[in-house]
Amino acid sequence: MLTNKGFDMWADSYDKTVQVSEENNVYPFAGYKAILNQLFKEMLEKEHSAILDIGFGTGLLANKLYENGHQIDGIDFSARMIEIATRKMPKAMLLEWDITRGLPREVKKKRYDSIVSTYALHHLTDANKKTFLKETVALLKQEGTLYIGDVAFQTRTHLEQCRRDHLTDWDEEEYYFVADELIKEARLFAEITFHPMSHCGGIFVIKKKN
Repeated sequence: MLTNKGFDMWADSYDKTVQVSEENNVYPFAGYKAILNQLFKEMLEKEHSAILDIGFGTGLLANKLYENGHQIDGIDFSARMIEIATRKMPKAMLLEWDITRGLPREVKKKRYDSIVSTYALHHLTDANKKTFLKETVALLKQEGTLYIGDVAFQTRTHLEQCRRDHLTDWDEEEYYFVADELIKEARLFAEITFHPMSHCGGIFVIKKKN
């Protein structure tokens, strides 16, 4: 697993690395562009909304929303990526933070129309994902939505098949989403739907439980 220093070193070439994987339709970023485009369209439907981006990286998605008049708060644990994103979004509130510690107090006191996370939460263990998601869903406004675009699979069987197909590249220190398991684990506090976008990626749409 990359540390924050590792991501600092990777920051300047991150977008290119993702592009190569996405264009070749291979793990882990197959479907990346389609996922970001869909998330952008979903969040753009609400005008001038308050958005929290968890793990915004170089600001590829957040900046598009920022340019369309949305209020952007963001957290990321790479100082270098924050530096790059700040140049694009000087009026956004961008915080350096490690999500393994939960959420920072600066965002806990706010409520958001949309919360989005792309390719960040797979660094949390499955147990920590549930705790983190519960904490995050609580920050949504009544009609708000949490969107997660990440390496994800419908079932554990699909995950294991992908692992066998990519043994030389598979990262054993990352914890990928399994939709069936997450939906079951979070059913008491959230309503979740999963939309596969490639053989190894998809989008979760999450709302507060009524």
